[in-house]
Amino acid sequence: MTLLMPLPVTPARLPAAAANLSHKVLYHGLADLRPMPRVLISSGPQRAVYRYLPAPGNHENDGAPVLLVPPLAVPDSCFDLRRGCSLAEHLVESGRRTYVVDYGQIGFGERNLGIEHWIHHVLPQAIRAASKDAGGAPVHLVSWSLGGVFCLLTAADLPNLPIASITPIASPIDFAAVPLVKPVRPVVALTRGLVLTQLARTLGGAPKPLVKRAFQFSSLTKNVIKPFTMLSKLDDREFLAQLEAVDAFTDHMTAYPGRTFSQLYHLLFRKNSLVNGHLDVADRCIDFARIRVPVMVVAGSCDAIAPRKSVEKLASLLPGSRYVRTEVAPGGHLGVLTGRNARTTTWAALSDFLRQADEIRALRFDTNPSMAELRSAIESITTTSRKEPVCVS
Repeated sequence: MTLLMPLPVTPARLPAAAANLSHKVLYHGLADLRPMPRVLISSGPQRAVYRYLPAPGNHENDGAPVLLVPPLAVPDSCFDLRRGCSLAEHLVESGRRTYVVDYGQIGFGERNLGIEHWIHHVLPQAIRAASKDAGGAPVHLVSWSLGGVFCLLTAADLPNLPIASITPIASPIDFAAVPLVKPVRPVVALTRGLVLTQLARTLGGAPKPLVKRAFQFSSLTKNVIKPFTMLSKLDDREFLAQLEAVDAFTDHMTAYPGRTFSQLYHLLFRKNSLVNGHLDVADRCIDFARIRVPVMVVAGSCDAIAPRKSVEKLASLLPGSRYVRTEVAPGGHLGVLTGRNARTTTWAALSDFLRQADEIRALRFDTNPSMAELRSAIESITTTSRKEPVCVS
């Protein structure tokens, strides 16, 4: 494969390039990495729930609050990458009461924690805490990558939780459609996954350096030509700031607990168990068919970790959801969540979907509606947006 090297900065662009370079040297970077102000509202083992504070003079609207849910081993700064490219900032500025859950540092002492710990305890408690702080309102779950899988499993396992909707962004469901997994499948089949399992047990999980390198490997070509790309875009302040923010984000990745890593490896990567919409966890069969709330599935058009086919599989596994919507937005695995174009693509679709979900939740009938009446009411709310067919249970 031939790598096309970017062209160097032209003479006309040299002044802007020089200004950016001097700013990087003198002020240690171009990205505004100040985190959005927030306050702790609840805490427990592997769980700290924060509420972002609105700017003075800003008023929160009447919509249901949002809880941002990251995947394991990833800092919650994925939702607050940098000022101007922060989903948390966008939601707060739009008037949404916004929360985020942080799992804290994961070390060898947490090696025995499994998937069930997160979906039976951590996330349900975080959801209840956010709802309680918001006066008992149900909570919109907005999640990224495997955080979306955990949100779906939590909602299916405990359908009475105060959840208003779920938006999994770049959350892989069909792991047979993930290109990065295919090359290792023959080795996994031959060893039945025992080699990696034993290594994870010895290390107590997937350590931080391994998690960071795996994320970087998913964009190998971009990382190889990164120095050349930077030289060609020295005049592009926003591009350089985004690179800085992504580097800062990957530097703060943490580890996977050993038991959780082993379960994810065997159940998702090796057996592809989620492809049929259910998963056996701790002697409980958790079925996505039990999810009743609206769901918006978002895939990245250039995502190598969670390609579109893997993500969109979810839409066919939610027969009980009142409303299922799918969106494809530009960007890779992180870019679709918080890239430079996310404000007009992913975030615009999210704002529209949250409005739709609030209106669906507010539907009131004098008598028990028929299926046809309910479908008609939902369609009247959602017809203005590009969407998948509505499913009414």
